[in-house]
Amino acid sequence: MQGRKNFKDERQLLFSLSAHVPEHNFYRRLKARLDLTFLYELTAPYYGKCGQQSIDPVVFFKLCLISYLENIVSDRKLIEHCSLRLDLLYFLDYQLDEPLPWHSTVSRTRKLYPERLFETLFDKVFSLCVEQGMVSGSVQAIDSAPIKANASMESPLLKQPQETGQLYLTAPLHDVQHPKNNQPTQLITAPAHQLRKLKKHQQNLKRAPTALGANHEKAQLVSNKTHYAPHDPDARISVKPGKARKLNYHCSMAVDTAQGVISHIQADFADGRDSQYLPNLTEQVQSRLLTHGLLMQDLLADAGYSNGSNYYFLELRGITAWIPVFGMYKPEINGFPYDKKTDQYTCPMGKALQFKSFDHTPDGRLLKHYWAAPSDCRQCPSKPTCAPKTRCRKITRTAYDEHYQRAFARQHSKQGNRMKKLRQSTIEPVFGSLVQHYGLRKINVLGKSGAHKVMLLAAVAFNLKKYMKCKPVRAVSMAQVLEKEALLIASFTFLKHYATQTAENSVKLLI
Repeated sequence: MQGRKNFKDERQLLFSLSAHVPEHNFYRRLKARLDLTFLYELTAPYYGKCGQQSIDPVVFFKLCLISYLENIVSDRKLIEHCSLRLDLLYFLDYQLDEPLPWHSTVSRTRKLYPERLFETLFDKVFSLCVEQGMVSGSVQAIDSAPIKANASMESPLLKQPQETGQLYLTAPLHDVQHPKNNQPTQLITAPAHQLRKLKKHQQNLKRAPTALGANHEKAQLVSNKTHYAPHDPDARISVKPGKARKLNYHCSMAVDTAQGVISHIQADFADGRDSQYLPNLTEQVQSRLLTHGLLMQDLLADAGYSNGSNYYFLELRGITAWIPVFGMYKPEINGFPYDKKTDQYTCPMGKALQFKSFDHTPDGRLLKHYWAAPSDCRQCPSKPTCAPKTRCRKITRTAYDEHYQRAFARQHSKQGNRMKKLRQSTIEPVFGSLVQHYGLRKINVLGKSGAHKVMLLAAVAFNLKKYMKCKPVRAVSMAQVLEKEALLIASFTFLKHYATQTAENSVKLLI
């Protein structure tokens, strides 16, 4: 006889979640090893003493961890997903018939808590990894990647001119209506002379197009100097070789090379270069390591962080920089040997090019100028080919040439090749995992502060997964050490006594 299951919805149900969640379940084991009760004291100042009760702070952060562990970027889908999983309900301390918080409550609570609270959670999980023996601290690898912001390239508005001497002004002057949704938005201005200069440059590019579609009537050149995103003013236009221009955030990260634990992560504006974020990133990592008694000795990075001031910054702190020198740098100038003692170059004709002055590039790099005497070049037969358009031959070098030389030597050494492979095998897979499996393919919140919180939570989820997979190292007690030492001493005494007795017996036999 064919069976048929008849379902009847019971109004009263006696059900034990702990009995239906296996002991080996990930979230059951995580609940037993992760204590988040310290959050109650830290979040107390953000609530009043009367009114309706808020979401439990521990439940909020557990929901956030589930979001990135399950690779769910939508708060609405997160609540729906948790309501269908027994192990997630057990992890959150919710019963089957107990309603979960609204998705909007999660969003509002994320805005309520400051960045420092999320950093405290990151430090807590990082300390667990240190106690587990997963962090060495001596070798750190850093890298960065653009993360898509919650804004579209079709929405940027043109900045309005302003007759001031300031280069950038982001304070709102008045509200304007957004062209699509007719909602008030913040107006960002720029100097009028800068906008005129960029407009003329764009007109010149349209007259001599170098790309398909440049002559189209709707084609426009959009840059951070002339446009901004009204939906998220902190998002910046950035471009990566081989990819389309997007509104992004800049994610900078440091990873310990021992077992791939993330030691630091931060959100920056996407229109900045990697090299300008290295000093702050290094100080943050070093500070976190020192709190655990660890010291960074080697720093691994790609050529995007190559900068003379960065080499000098790291050497002052006793950190060896394994950063490839930028491709345009040349350690020597053909035909112009350099004398370190006199700080001058010598041309092929034997004339000296002495140091004259320091200078700065528009982006702040420090340069040194070396000039030959105009009288020497005027009488030189090689002047038409050596210095055809100037009075004398000039050489411009970076003021950090010695630091570049040492970095160049490290780069081309055997250890430099090993460090390069170590960096590629350490931090690049971590970035790939965060983007593909830990919800960091897009920032679904607004503002640089919100982006920083999202990156911190993704890093916490990644480190927790590492922490749960790592088997605890068996600790050797002091009693066991003393017992082994006593056993070794006793063995050594016995062997010494045995050797002495053997020698005495041999002497007696000879006599």
